[in-house]
Amino acid sequence: MNFVAQLRRSKPAHSRPPSADRDFAKHWAEHWSDHRRRYDGAWLNRHGLTTLCRRESLRFLSIFGQTIIGPVVSSLLFLAVFTFALGRTGIGPMGIPYREFLVPGLVMMTAMQNAFANTSSSLMTAKYQGNIVDLLTPPLSEGELLFGLAIGGVVRGLVVGATTFLALAAFQGLNPAAPLAAFWFLLQASLLMSLFGILAGVWAEKWEQVGAVTNFVVVPLTFLSGTFYALSDLPEGWVGVASWNPLFYAVDGFRYGILGVHESGVVFGGTVLALFNLLLFVALAMALKRHWRLWA
Repeated sequence: MNFVAQLRRSKPAHSRPPSADRDFAKHWAEHWSDHRRRYDGAWLNRHGLTTLCRRESLRFLSIFGQTIIGPVVSSLLFLAVFTFALGRTGIGPMGIPYREFLVPGLVMMTAMQNAFANTSSSLMTAKYQGNIVDLLTPPLSEGELLFGLAIGGVVRGLVVGATTFLALAAFQGLNPAAPLAAFWFLLQASLLMSLFGILAGVWAEKWEQVGAVTNFVVVPLTFLSGTFYALSDLPEGWVGVASWNPLFYAVDGFRYGILGVHESGVVFGGTVLALFNLLLFVALAMALKRHWRLWA
């Protein structure tokens, strides 16, 4: 038998099934999971955490035309349509001109949707490309990994929210009534939707599932959070239902920071958002520790 025939009949060196590489990566990640809390004798891997935060932030800054300019233009179109439809002198809820009432809601809606999109797309891209192991094998604790992923969504939410507000305020001449309160609620809302985006990215196995969460959960929650109306304008039976939406407290608190008016207690709303963020963070940390649905 000549050399060519022997070569054809020989078994390739890399003939192991594709699942073998995935199983090896999974074993490697599980091996590191017991050692992530210590890195060079420190309880916090500052270098790894900083690198992950920088990576997640640069993901959307590198395509700012799509991730920042696009949402701002969409918000301006919303404002223009409602202004032309209702007139520049149209009075909205609580005796405020409707075009001014609309600005805080549009800012929060845009910021929250973009915070969700940043984290969910990051995890789904890692799953789809098969490099999820690059997130799970470094010596990062579950809290550090979760914090690093969430920071990207928070930064995107803050940047998009601030840019949208500056663009809308330029046409309305608005000055924040309570800037610290506005920043607090924008930060809490961005963190909440960033964590929810991580949950969707961990749970979903296909891009279609993330799209379903966006269309049937995120968009309704943001649109029905008081963006375009006041809670007092709803039928009596729907007021109690709407008050269970945590995003309502985010929009209402931010509207207080911008316009100085609110419908619910500002402190109560801030507490609700903080509790939701804490519970979601703990639940996600437990899911990451068990690598729940990350190897699907």
